[in-house]
Order: sequence, then structure tokens, then C-alpha cells
Amino acid sequence: MTYDRLVCANCAAPVSEGRCRVCRAVRQQMLEEQGQSPLAGLNPAMLIALMVVLLAGLALLAHQTA
Repeated sequence: MTYDRLVCANCAAPVSEGRCRVCRAVRQQMLEEQGQSPLAGLNPAMLIALMVVLLAGLALLAHQTA
């Protein structure tokens, strides 16, 4: 879930706006959690390229075993 869709229970504003200290704390926490994923730093083009390489490797492996 992304913080841009969350509504703060404290001020009833979108968390992404950071109007109150609760919003800012939740926004910071979610940003830190998103950075913990090993693939979080990759852009979509790199993810697609990685998938293509993995699929090509699987196809090659399947071809060798058949």
C-alpha cells in the first residue's frame, strides 16, 4: 500500500500532504519500509529486463534437459 491513498485519522487529510505530526511520522515510516525491499531501487525497465533474462535462462535450461 502506498501512503498517497491513506487518510490520517488525526487530521482527516491525505497522509501524503503531511499536515500534522502523525501524517509526517506515518509517511516517513512507510518510506523507510519501501526502501527495505531488495528490488525497490530498480526502475520498471530494469525489472522487465531481469524478467526477460530469467525467462531466457529457464528456457535454455528446459531445452538442455529435453
